[in-house]
Amino acid sequence: MPTPNDLFLRACRREPVERPPVWMMRQAGRYLPEYRAVRQKADFLTMCHTPELATEVTLQPVELLGVDAAIIFSDILVVPAAMGMALTVDEGIGPQFADPVRTLRDLARLRDVEPEDGLRFHLDALRMTRGALQGRVPLIGFAGAPWTLFAYMTEGKGTKQFAVSKRLLFADPTFSHTLLGRIAENVGRFLVAQAAAGAQALQIFDSWAGSLAPREFREFALPYLARTAQIAKTAGVPVICFAPGAGWALGEIAEATGCDVLGVDWHTDPAWARGVADATKRGVQGNLDPCALYASPADIRARTEAMLAAIDGPGFIANLGHGILPDVPVAHARAFIETVQAWDSRRAHSAAQAAEVGR
Repeated sequence: MPTPNDLFLRACRREPVERPPVWMMRQAGRYLPEYRAVRQKADFLTMCHTPELATEVTLQPVELLGVDAAIIFSDILVVPAAMGMALTVDEGIGPQFADPVRTLRDLARLRDVEPEDGLRFHLDALRMTRGALQGRVPLIGFAGAPWTLFAYMTEGKGTKQFAVSKRLLFADPTFSHTLLGRIAENVGRFLVAQAAAGAQALQIFDSWAGSLAPREFREFALPYLARTAQIAKTAGVPVICFAPGAGWALGEIAEATGCDVLGVDWHTDPAWARGVADATKRGVQGNLDPCALYASPADIRARTEAMLAAIDGPGFIANLGHGILPDVPVAHARAFIETVQAWDSRRAHSAAQAAEVGR
């Protein structure tokens, strides 16, 4: 089915666009009253496991805010759960695994996942959502990167210190590499299955990349992010790699993963990210600070325009530098989206060329 609004897919391929496409990470979430109404009927994991509910909340930002892409509602931890770990998500506590894996013996408890079996609910949600979108905008599938999933699987919960997971990297690299390798293969196959189920682009989230020093990032995160991306790319759809906290490694990520688009966090200077994107011939996605959406709508517009002026160019996809926060006013999210959609890339490019000639 053709997609009338194909700005996002064209930008992923660095093709000419009239303006940048725009969407927001976590755009199906608690800042929307309509999402909260659905959430009152079902807990988070039930929503993830019920294709009808996942489809309903995935569509909400498209219908209410007019974003240029939908991202399927789910969670990165569905993969470890499908591998055999007992996942719970409690309000105010967050996700937890009652049985973290920390030794080679523990790995025997994990199974490799056949996506159409262990993750059928996610794939069914993609199929249902793709049909419901009727081609209005592209649909994005996603998964967590190996290092980020490794951290959750070994810590047993979210953490600020990463004491357990990083201790394992240093004290038991054999275990660490073995688990990271298994995660990469399972996540890669899951991403390919998502494309087969209707995802038109795939994003890999290495949410905890910033917890690692450069040496450890290069040894324990980047090779497995690369393996995951390389498997995902066999699906033939654009692949986005987002490693917040590792903006310093954007060029290395581009080279190692072969991704089509580099996700950029709000820590990273947008003009510098534009330079890396052009040097590596990649698309670039980001990177307004999510907290900027607490500003007044006028200030949001000014900050968004400043970001656009610094980073717009071939392959640019406007987004936040991380997920939208749950207490952001809807009107403020709309101010961000509408500012991007009012931007004329061709006019901005002409103005930049004229300024360069005048120097």
